[in-house]
Amino acid sequence: MIHSLAIEVTDLSKRFGRFAAVDRVSFQVRRGEVFGFLGPNGSGKSTTIRMLCGILLPTSGIGLVGGYDVAREPERVRERIGYMSQRFSLYEELTVQENLDFFAGIYGLAGPDAVARREEVLALAGLAAHRTVLARELPGGLRQRMALGSAIIHRPSVLFLDEPTAGVDPISRREFWELIRGMASEGTAIFVTTHYMDEAEHCHSLAFIHQGRLIAQGSPSILKRGLHGCLVEVEVESAALVRALEILQAHPQAREAAMFGAKLHVTLDSSESLPAIRASLAGREIPVRRMEAIVPSLEDVFVSLVGREVGA
Repeated sequence: MIHSLAIEVTDLSKRFGRFAAVDRVSFQVRRGEVFGFLGPNGSGKSTTIRMLCGILLPTSGIGLVGGYDVAREPERVRERIGYMSQRFSLYEELTVQENLDFFAGIYGLAGPDAVARREEVLALAGLAAHRTVLARELPGGLRQRMALGSAIIHRPSVLFLDEPTAGVDPISRREFWELIRGMASEGTAIFVTTHYMDEAEHCHSLAFIHQGRLIAQGSPSILKRGLHGCLVEVEVESAALVRALEILQAHPQAREAAMFGAKLHVTLDSSESLPAIRASLAGREIPVRRMEAIVPSLEDVFVSLVGREVGA
């Protein structure tokens, strides 16, 4: 019987001297699940991935990938995973097909099996028509697909994607996520880091990491429900945006206030505080263009969680 858990992490830590890059994190990823790992730059995301890929030795704790211990059996782990990094790391002087053939050989595929799998990946990634194009001549979205194809050529049971869509246009990002969800539906466990909160909505479960520690876990819907109170979006004149933010951050009826583009998001205990908030801004001669309660997004959750950690 195949174990339902693809990744099991218990109190995993990595220290560099006195600095704790990852501090006793624990989580699980099931087979067929897209697991989103979110956090600011320098929060420990890439360090965690490197430990789970058997590249970096943990300082303490346990990490099991595909049932194998990342510290004691790193070679067995690497045989069963696929990894796609933030940077395009394929061979630019080779064609798409040559890159796929090269990586198939690295993973021990040969003969008719290698050819069949290559053709399967070319079709899956929509690259069949580009097989003879040099990697360096591909546009960003197709380069990304080729990197993904090379990472899955050996049919890994666990796929690690580190900021896979950074710098890619929105249409290519959407198409890439369709590929990811398709692989998950066939049983592949996918561990992905991303800065795009709209992408995080596509994940089955999420974990937020900040300064090496996990600060929240759950499905997107559960995490959004955990943002207590009434979330209000406020629009004011652009010239008054910063001053309005300072006023709202100091307001006794506002739990939190943050800037979201050209708008402000304010968390109140209840919608009954709306008139007081409006009056406070008007009293400082800041006219409000619009003020209304909204449904929180994952970005709201993320900003709130990190804000609490920074203020703790």
